[in-house]
Amino acid sequence: MKAIDLNAKLIDSYINLVKNLNVSTKLDLIAKLTQSLKNSFDKKNNSFDEAFGAWDSNESGEKLAKSLRESRRFNRRISNL
Repeated sequence: MKAIDLNAKLIDSYINLVKNLNVSTKLDLIAKLTQSLKNSFDKKNNSFDEAFGAWDSNESGEKLAKSLRESRRFNRRISNL
């Protein structure tokens, strides 16, 4: 079965479930579906930046590298053999 056929059958099934609801419930359902679409769209836009390790800072590369170097703490102790 093709994905398009499956999607059409799913949509028809949902329509059969929804057709007996009252108007206010249908409007509430529409509002919730709309909100879920907006949320999923916002997450997709943010995930693109996160996929490439986007760094949100106004600091220049040199200043960032310098602050990272200065923040390093080494506590390695060398034992006598």
